[in-house]
Amino acid sequence: MPGPCLVWFTGLSGAGKSTLANALALWLKEAGLPVYVLDGDRLRTGLNSDLGFSVEDRSENIRRIGEVARLMTEAGLIVLVAAISPMASDRARVRGLFQPEEFFEVYVNTPLAVCEARDPKGLYQRVRAGNLKQFTGVDSPYESPQNPELSIDTSHQDLDSAVAILVDRLRRGGVLGGTG
Repeated sequence: MPGPCLVWFTGLSGAGKSTLANALALWLKEAGLPVYVLDGDRLRTGLNSDLGFSVEDRSENIRRIGEVARLMTEAGLIVLVAAISPMASDRARVRGLFQPEEFFEVYVNTPLAVCEARDPKGLYQRVRAGNLKQFTGVDSPYESPQNPELSIDTSHQDLDSAVAILVDRLRRGGVLGGTG
């Protein structure tokens, strides 16, 4: 059985991070593996509801998510985090909490124009209307991962293909062993 690990999905709002994480979680559950999804949006309404969107608050948000994920992996789970996590230094800090074989970064590298066209929460529309400021990828920076374990552009991959690629890379990376 594969060991506990963290699979960290990063990318712009609307890139498909949560969709991919949830689809991978379903695959892992069907394979009989213990898995849990930590979704950045859900954590912002609960555990991290006291945080805003300043640089410091965004950093603290990611720190907290990383610490929760570490505790969950220590409990034996495969943890899938879907969070924009715009700053490379914050993602590196989380990576540092894990052994190399326990951390797998997935850059959901979907172009801004595609994310904006999807706009599942209406956020880009609010930004373009001037009703939302400091939005990652538009008027607040997003530092793309330089060496993620995997990069997926969901505008070129359907969900089933993306999950198959993820599973294959997780196996080759030693995260899933010979499961499934």
